[in-house]
Amino acid sequence: MKNLAIALLLSSVLFAQDYTKEDRIKDMQIMAAAMSNIETGFFYNNNDLVQKGALSLSDAIRRIEPPLEEKEEKDPMTRYMNEKVKFTNKLAKKINDKTKVIIQRFKEGDTAQAVQAYTKIMTKCMECHSQVRNW
Repeated sequence: MKNLAIALLLSSVLFAQDYTKEDRIKDMQIMAAAMSNIETGFFYNNNDLVQKGALSLSDAIRRIEPPLEEKEEKDPMTRYMNEKVKFTNKLAKKINDKTKVIIQRFKEGDTAQAVQAYTKIMTKCMECHSQVRNW
């Protein structure tokens, strides 16, 4: 049994795919739909919809990372100036933390705080798009 577990772990590491721009686009679409679900849940006072959207957002944000070509940038000055990996990880953590706040506060009936956390997530989204995508 132990050998089977080791074999499965090694095969998953060996056959793991790099995160591509296409993967990031799919995850961004999932996050946009999740944000829409959260907002719709707020408007209809639907806790299930808010939680579904927040959990979907949290799941997608954990997968987000710069594509391989950005992580393996050879020019040290470009890497230093961009700092996309560090920036992405920091924003992902903050967004994930705010999704937890949304779930907890909305469940407790504190809609104002849940909406405030949603607004902070939207701010972080726009911050990333302006820095990484140069909007």
